[in-house]
Amino acid sequence: MRWYYLNTNTHGCRRIVVSRGRLRRLLWILLTLSAVGLILWQCAELLMNYYSASVSVTVQFQKLPFPAVTICNINPYKYSAMKEYLSELDKETKKALETFYGFSEGKSKVRRSVDEWNSTGSDFFQQIPLLKVEDFSRTATDLHSGQKRKIEGSVFHKDSSIVNSGDSNDIIGFQLCDANNSSECALYTFSSGVNAIQEWYKLHYMNIMAQIPLETKEKLSYSADDLLLTCFFDGLSCDKRHFTRFHHPLHGNCYTFNSGENGSVLSTSTGGSEYGLQVVLYIDEADYNPFLVTSTGAKIIVHDQDEYPFIEDIGTEIETAAATSIGMHFTRSRKLSKPYSDCTETGADIPVENLYNKSYSLQICLHSCFQKAMVDSCGCAQYAQPLPAGAEYCNYKKNPNWMYCYYRLHEKFVKEQLGCQQICKDACSFKEWALTTSIAQWPSAVSEDWMLRVLSWDKGQKLNKKLNKTDLANLMVFYKDLNERFISENPANTLVILLSNFGGQLGLWMSCSVVCVIEIVEVFLIDSLSIVLRRQCQRASKWWHGRRGGAAKAPPAGDVEGQGHANPACLDEDLPTFTTALRLPLPQDSPLPRTPPPNYSTLRLEAAFTEQLPDTLELGRH
Repeated sequence: MRWYYLNTNTHGCRRIVVSRGRLRRLLWILLTLSAVGLILWQCAELLMNYYSASVSVTVQFQKLPFPAVTICNINPYKYSAMKEYLSELDKETKKALETFYGFSEGKSKVRRSVDEWNSTGSDFFQQIPLLKVEDFSRTATDLHSGQKRKIEGSVFHKDSSIVNSGDSNDIIGFQLCDANNSSECALYTFSSGVNAIQEWYKLHYMNIMAQIPLETKEKLSYSADDLLLTCFFDGLSCDKRHFTRFHHPLHGNCYTFNSGENGSVLSTSTGGSEYGLQVVLYIDEADYNPFLVTSTGAKIIVHDQDEYPFIEDIGTEIETAAATSIGMHFTRSRKLSKPYSDCTETGADIPVENLYNKSYSLQICLHSCFQKAMVDSCGCAQYAQPLPAGAEYCNYKKNPNWMYCYYRLHEKFVKEQLGCQQICKDACSFKEWALTTSIAQWPSAVSEDWMLRVLSWDKGQKLNKKLNKTDLANLMVFYKDLNERFISENPANTLVILLSNFGGQLGLWMSCSVVCVIEIVEVFLIDSLSIVLRRQCQRASKWWHGRRGGAAKAPPAGDVEGQGHANPACLDEDLPTFTTALRLPLPQDSPLPRTPPPNYSTLRLEAAFTEQLPDTLELGRH
């Protein structure tokens, strides 16, 4: 249908004349299509943003449960008790210091005596010695033999590439090779000799500790009487019975206050440092391992009773000869699971076995995943993590290839090539204690003398041999306030909100309502279905009557009843409608109906009153 036509005027010129009705109809169609498209776009956007969440923060003041506080000495084992296990390793370490840096025990102040060095050494230290890289020509000096060797395989610099390592002569490291294939080697270098020696020492240290039974290691570490001097909680005295011991592979015996092991959890109804946990720790710096740890103090971690304390990852260090105050703010968080976020409720849907016997967390999943990969790839478990079922810790006697395998596997883990970061997910519910730390000198110069004497008495030592303040640490853990913050995610859209938004869009752009939608559904579905069914019934009835008419004789012409049944317009069993009534044939003998003439007598005017009123007569006389 064209919305314009050509018109020729009197001068013979043609012009385009627009049909206003057709143009109006065309504009109306365009506007309708635009409104429908806009509605569809808005509806698609609503559906795409359906699984979105809103965050709400609720703060309430109430009595709060006190968290579990785990305390560990930075030095895991008493060096005096460990010397017989570490004597060979210490000799090799001191020999490295003398060879590389000219360090001599006689020139330094050392508090303990060590046996004479054994020049022969062991096969273990001969195969994995410390190396000093002399230049970039892949040659290095062997510590044990003093000979130069060619570096095979890849070179991995363990320090940041941003830090200037200086001259190549200062680079120290060690080389690890595959025991099954000597050509597969990797050299790990460090720009700092301190980092190189510590890493090399820890590597051999884990190999030695993996061969010592757990019962023996618990005896070699610190007891509760050794670590704890005084204890107060909520203004009341406490002792070692309020602490639960657990053994950490890297930190020895650790002690957890308010662990909830007996089923009861302590709580506090008052904030402030006087109503929290106050302990004085005995560090005993003189019995520290000089090569394993280079700092003095303790490590603590605040966690929930169902969480595993990852001291090595998120522990807070406590300084000696100081009072450390840690204020806490408690926050509970709750996230929506699928399809709103990629978190897990209990970790049951994660294909990684929980090795820590604690509630699920992302760190537990990552460490368990790496330990499982370690057992599958290297045939043994890494010492710093729990043992899987049926596995044993790696040691050089049974697994000579474990060091090379461990470093290669850890490199893949850091580069996210093992798939652990893709498998493990965050927990949907978790508790968090935000810590604020402040430090003050303790004890003060004026109170140092009498406090150390009293603490020495409490420790059971003689008065003439008082404690040193560098062996002590004062710790206070408390709530700064009792405001519990609850952060939760709620669905931003529900089915009711979605329908109301959809109805709002229809009402805004097309003036539609629920009644309009119901009418559209009725017209296009119910009525269409009824029409189709009606037509099918008519066809079936026509077929049935045709079949009967073929078998029976045709009715006589004067049979009105038969004509009525034979009339196609009356095949339907229902009453005739207005449309079907118009299709009925008229009788042949009767005249055509006509409109009757009007009754003109009804248009005649008649007087409303038969007699004239008296007052009108007087007016008529005048």
